[in-house]
Amino acid sequence: MVKKYALYLVRWQLSTPILAIVLIWLSNMDTLLATVIANLIGGLIFFWVDKFIFRTLSRAPLWEIKDDTVCHDCGATGRGYRIAEWLGYNRKQDKSPQFRCEACKDAKMSEVRSKIKKV
Repeated sequence: MVKKYALYLVRWQLSTPILAIVLIWLSNMDTLLATVIANLIGGLIFFWVDKFIFRTLSRAPLWEIKDDTVCHDCGATGRGYRIAEWLGYNRKQDKSPQFRCEACKDAKMSEVRSKIKKV
């Protein structure tokens, strides 16, 4: 978290000269209007920088759990599990999700672990 905070502080300092340039450029306008425009321009630029700084990649998988499902691997009926998202693996929008029983989910987790990018 300290690293993100330090990066954010650097980003904050970089925004100062950019907004100052815009304010100088708009100096013949009403002060309030020039400030609003400068802040909109800053928001357009720094939204993407902030999104990059504060992105999160969870090291733990995001599981979807559903009752009364049929296991995709062994055909057992009961509570089903599937990894919806994990690091570079994303199946949240999967049109036909494959749920697995508790016994088969560990094998699938090992398979997915070998396919995702290492962090």
